[in-house]
Amino acid sequence: MKLLINGKNADVTNALREHVRQKLEADVKKYFARAIEANVVFSREAHMYRVDISVHAGRGIVMQGRAKADEMRAAFDLALEHIAKQLRRYKRRLKEDHHKGHSADELIQASQYVLAPEQEDVEVPENGQPVVVAEMTAEIATLTVGEAVMRMDLADQSVLMFRNRGHGGLNVVYRRNDGNIGWIDPKGSRASAE
Repeated sequence: MKLLINGKNADVTNALREHVRQKLEADVKKYFARAIEANVVFSREAHMYRVDISVHAGRGIVMQGRAKADEMRAAFDLALEHIAKQLRRYKRRLKEDHHKGHSADELIQASQYVLAPEQEDVEVPENGQPVVVAEMTAEIATLTVGEAVMRMDLADQSVLMFRNRGHGGLNVVYRRNDGNIGWIDPKGSRASAE
């Protein structure tokens, strides 16, 4: 697993780097033998230390944890507990799905675009379409609604599009402003007739 450890306004000692490497690799390897990468950022906020951890455990599986404490090591350990809890929950759900007979995710290839914000001083193209700043490929997985919510939570995203395993249609789950989860299930996108 590739591991990046950085400090923003915080001096990360070699002893702390070794502690991070050992603990993070041990906790991640318990659940994912071949995790891709992890990124740990230590920063100083007033009298507290903040740690942000991002673990890319596999294709489409990203966990993020954040914590604050008086000491850098304590902040890291708290954030790592959050990551370990997510890893356990994800692995347990994978085992449950395996016992229920769900097959591996089927993926749909899609394009993902980043659009420039509309500004008064920027000239709008003649076709009226917004300016595309970046274009990337994305994969839309076949999941149950519960799996989609879990992936959205693990990746700390506010929205996730997926193909509903139950009927094959495209669905969206999103985090509402009130903290609840919303689910959009358009009938016109369903693969099978109801």
